[in-house]
Amino acid sequence: MERMGMVIGVKPENITEYKKIHADVWPSVLAKISECNIKNYTIFLREPENLLFGYWEYHGSDFAADAAIMAADPETQRWWEICMPMQAPLETRGPEDWWAMMENVFHID
Repeated sequence: MERMGMVIGVKPENITEYKKIHADVWPSVLAKISECNIKNYTIFLREPENLLFGYWEYHGSDFAADAAIMAADPETQRWWEICMPMQAPLETRGPEDWWAMMENVFHID
């Protein structure tokens, strides 16, 4: 199992709507997340900086392949079309990233 974290901004005018849609994520999107070996997925919001921090545990053996499966899913693409305009990617993210991936520097159970 690999713990993974990522961060992105959220536009202040979209925070209420972002919270609302994430209170009722489509079952097909949730199923695809599980199918792609992602568990314990959580998104935190930090205001007033308007940052979203995503955390999950990856239980597969090829994250790139599972991420590609998720990205190819039409329902996930529709979900992202709703979410992405509300987000504000960090300028320092990787060239292929929307959310900026984070380094795991500490963990304790």
